[in-house]
Amino acid sequence: MANQNNNKGGQQQDVNQLLKVRREKLQNLQEAGKDPFQITKYDVTHHSSDVKELYNAHEAEILGDRKAPDVEGLDDAAKREVINNDYNERREIMDAKPIEVSIAGRMMFKRVMGKASFCNIQDLKGNIQVYVARDNIGEDSYADFKKSDIGDIYGVKGFAFRTKTGEISIHAEEITLLSKSLQILPEKFHGLTDTDTRYRQRYVDLIMNQESKEVFIKRSQILKEIRNFLAGRDFMEVETPMLVSNAGGAAARPFETHYNALNEDVKLRISLELYLKRLIVGGLERVYEIGRVFRNEGVDTRHNPEFTLMELYQAYTDYEGMMELTESMFRYLAEKVCGSTKISYNGVEIDLGKPFARMTMIDAIKKYAGVDFDQVPDDAAAKKLADEHHIEYEERHKKGDIVNLFFEEYCEKELIQPTFIMDHPIEISPLTKKKPSDPTKVERFELFCNTWEMCNAYSELNDPIDQRERFAAQDANAAAGDDEAEHTDEDFLNALEIGMPPTGGIGYGIDRLVMLLTDSQAIRDVLLFPTMKSLDSDKKASKTSEAAPAASEPTTSVSAESVQLDLSKVKIEPLFEEFVDFDTFAKSDFRVVKIEACEAVPKSKKLLKFTLNDGTDKKRTILSGIHEYYEPEQLVGKTCVAITNLPPRKMMGIPSEGMLISAVYEYDGHEGLNLLMLDDAIPAGAKLY
Repeated sequence: MANQNNNKGGQQQDVNQLLKVRREKLQNLQEAGKDPFQITKYDVTHHSSDVKELYNAHEAEILGDRKAPDVEGLDDAAKREVINNDYNERREIMDAKPIEVSIAGRMMFKRVMGKASFCNIQDLKGNIQVYVARDNIGEDSYADFKKSDIGDIYGVKGFAFRTKTGEISIHAEEITLLSKSLQILPEKFHGLTDTDTRYRQRYVDLIMNQESKEVFIKRSQILKEIRNFLAGRDFMEVETPMLVSNAGGAAARPFETHYNALNEDVKLRISLELYLKRLIVGGLERVYEIGRVFRNEGVDTRHNPEFTLMELYQAYTDYEGMMELTESMFRYLAEKVCGSTKISYNGVEIDLGKPFARMTMIDAIKKYAGVDFDQVPDDAAAKKLADEHHIEYEERHKKGDIVNLFFEEYCEKELIQPTFIMDHPIEISPLTKKKPSDPTKVERFELFCNTWEMCNAYSELNDPIDQRERFAAQDANAAAGDDEAEHTDEDFLNALEIGMPPTGGIGYGIDRLVMLLTDSQAIRDVLLFPTMKSLDSDKKASKTSEAAPAASEPTTSVSAESVQLDLSKVKIEPLFEEFVDFDTFAKSDFRVVKIEACEAVPKSKKLLKFTLNDGTDKKRTILSGIHEYYEPEQLVGKTCVAITNLPPRKMMGIPSEGMLISAVYEYDGHEGLNLLMLDDAIPAGAKLY
C-alpha cells in the first residue's frame, strides 16, 4: 500500500508540473505579444467533413477517368517507384486547382518530425489531419507550433490534398493559436470512461467521446422533427409558467421556493397540463409546449428530477385521436432520425412500422398475472389478492390502486413492442373522462415500448362538477399522507365552468424518447447536464447542521455521512432475529462485492437496486431499502459486504440475490444507517470471517 500511495503522489506531482509548464507557455506567448486570448474571432469557411466531401467531389471531377497504375509483375522497388510517380502526378494535377479552406478546432494529436509535422484538428463535424511545414508557415510560427499542447484550439488556413496513404488532409499555409488549453485532456486511447466525470464535465465528454456528441446532435434533431410534425398538423407552440402556486397535472412531489418580490411561497411546475387546458378553453384549438418540469423524486437510469416534457392538447377529439397521432409521430421520428421504422435497443429489434398493439389494463393483467379484476367486487377483495400475490400496498389504497400495482408488477416488463395500454381505473386518473360504458374506468392510455411508459394520454375531463369531486378525493389523499396527490385548483375549475370543448391530451417524456431512438442506456446519457450530487455536499450539510438554530425542526432521518458516530451506540441490524441461531448465522457466506451499478427501483421510495461484482463471472443483483440514506450515484464503485448464499427473494417483482450489510445507529433520537464499505484494494469475492 505504501508503494501504491507513493506512486499516486508521484503521478499527482507529475500532473502539477505539466499544468505549471502550460501556464509558463502561455506567459511566454503573452510576453512575446502573442496572447491567444486577445483574438476575438476567426473566419471559418468549412468544417472537417465539408473539406472531405468537397475534395472527393473535386477529385472525381478532375481525375475521374484516371486509372490506377499497372504494377503487375514488378518487384517491390519498382512497384514503389511506379506508385510514387503516379501519386506525384495526381498531386500536381489536383494542386493546380486547389480547394482553399479555413477551419478551426481543437488539436487532438500532434507528431513533430523536424521541419514538418502532422496534427489532427477536431471540430463540430469530425476531425481532419493537418500537414504543418516550417517552409510554408514560417520559422517563428513553426517554433510556436512545436511548443503547442494537445487541447489547444487552432485556426488553420490552407488547401486540401490526399496523402500517400489516402487520407484527405489540409496543407497548412497559416496557423493561428486561438485558445491555450491549461488543463490536460484524458489520454486519447482510453478516452473518458468514468461515468461520474463524464456527467459532471460534459464538455470533456463531448471532446473525447464522439458517440456522446452524436447523441446530443440527434436529440436536437428529434426536437426539430417533433416541431415539424406538429406544424404539419396545425399545432401552435406556446409557453406557460414554471413558477406556480398550485403544482398540478401529475402525481408527483414538487420543489418549493419563495418569491421575494411577492412574499409568496411558490412551486416549480410538475406538469404542463392545467395551463394548456386553459388555452383550449380560450379557443386555441391545438396547442403544445416543450419545456422543463421539476419533480422532487429520486434519480435512476430513467428518472431525473429536472426533465423535458412535451404536452399537447387538441379540441374536438378524444384518446383514440391521440393514439393515431402518437403512432404516426413515433413512426415519423424513427424514419427521419434513424432512417428506418425498425430500431434496435440494447440488441433487441423494436418495430415502429407495424400497427401498435392495443390492450386494456384489465386484459393485460388477465394475460400476464392470471387475475381478472372485472370479477373482483370491492377494495377488500382487491387487497386480499394483493396479499396473496405478495404485492405491497398502502392502507388508503382502493381497488383501482391495486389494479395499477398488479399491472406494474406483472405486465410492464412484458411490453417490448409498442403497445397501447388503455382504460385505467378512475382512482389513478383524476383529470380524465369516465368511460360511458363503465364509470369505474376512464378513457386513458399509456404507450409502452421496451417495457417503458413512453407517454400518457386522456380524453380530458371537461365536466367542472366531476372535476371538483376528483380534486376533493385528491385532497383527502394528501391529508392521508400522499405527498404526490394533487390539490384543488380553483382557477382551473373556473376555466372549466367557462366551458372546455371535448379534448384529447397527451404528455411525452422527451428524454426517454431520446434514449429509445439513440440506444442510450441511462437518462443521464441524453441530458447534457444531469442532476448530480455536489462533490462538496457533505461538507455543506455539515456546516448547515452546525449553523442551524437550536429551535429548528429535527429531520426524520440522519445521513450517515453528516454525523460523527458514537461507536457505543452502533449495532448490527438483526438478521431474521427470531429465526437465526449461531450455527445458522455461521453458515452465512460473507463476501466482498464491488458496486458496478446502482439505481432507484421505480415506484419504490426506499429500494435501491445494486448490480454487483462478487468475484464470479455472473453479475449479482441485490435490492436494499436504503434510499432514505443514499443516492445511487454515491455508491457506484464502492466496495461493500454482502451475504451471498441466501435464496433469491422477490422485491417489487425483482429477484434479490442476497443481502448487503449495513450498520444502524441512534443519533439524537433518530435512526441512522451506514452501508459498510471496505478498502477498494480488497478484491471482489474475498470471503470474510
